[in-house]
Amino acid sequence: MLPLVMLPGMMCTGELYREQLGVFSAERAVQFLPLNSGQSVHKLAEQILLHAPAQFALCGLSMGGIVAFEVLRQAPERVKGLALLDTNPLAERDEIKQKRAPQIVKVQAGALLEVMRDEMKPNYLAENDGKKEVLDLCLRMALQLGSDVFISQSIALRDRPDQCDTLRSVAVPTLVMCGEQDKLCPVERHQMMHQMVAGSTLAIVQNAGHLPVLEQPKLSNEYLQAWLKRCDHDAALS
Repeated sequence: MLPLVMLPGMMCTGELYREQLGVFSAERAVQFLPLNSGQSVHKLAEQILLHAPAQFALCGLSMGGIVAFEVLRQAPERVKGLALLDTNPLAERDEIKQKRAPQIVKVQAGALLEVMRDEMKPNYLAENDGKKEVLDLCLRMALQLGSDVFISQSIALRDRPDQCDTLRSVAVPTLVMCGEQDKLCPVERHQMMHQMVAGSTLAIVQNAGHLPVLEQPKLSNEYLQAWLKRCDHDAALS
């Protein structure tokens, strides 16, 4: 079976995939790789490729998906399957860029908790019974990573390139998945990506926002498991 590499969202640790890592590692090699080692998407992708297997299936959520595009651009021959979760292939919009600098200033002044709690995390999740637990986990992950990682990741996201041409070149089993209530990376963006990748599968997770792997882990795992089976099948034929 193909090894699986999983990339996190902004200010997320391996706890983001706590409902996936155990399940999938029972049947294949699974590697969680953090995004803490550079201030550019290009550099982060280089670091992923240094630590990833020779060939692998690649899953990235949000910022992890953005880095996954660059991993694929740099080394398409190594990526044998692609799962893009709640992410965005476009360069950052000017209105979002303008918000980065004030956030960085606040975080430099010691207000990481406040920025994550008040400006970012409230927009992440669907309104359901598990929202508070997931939000608390998001804050714990962010505080564990700290201010320097927040600043580096903010700069990398601000300066990222458009990757639509990379997407159009994808020729491996691809899952495009998002929460139905994702406000940051809405369903329409994922429909666009689905149309760009020939033969891709589009999965919309009900009653979930930006983090379906935590909000609806059982359903998310079903979609991911079906995608991994396609990856294994194609790899066996190649």
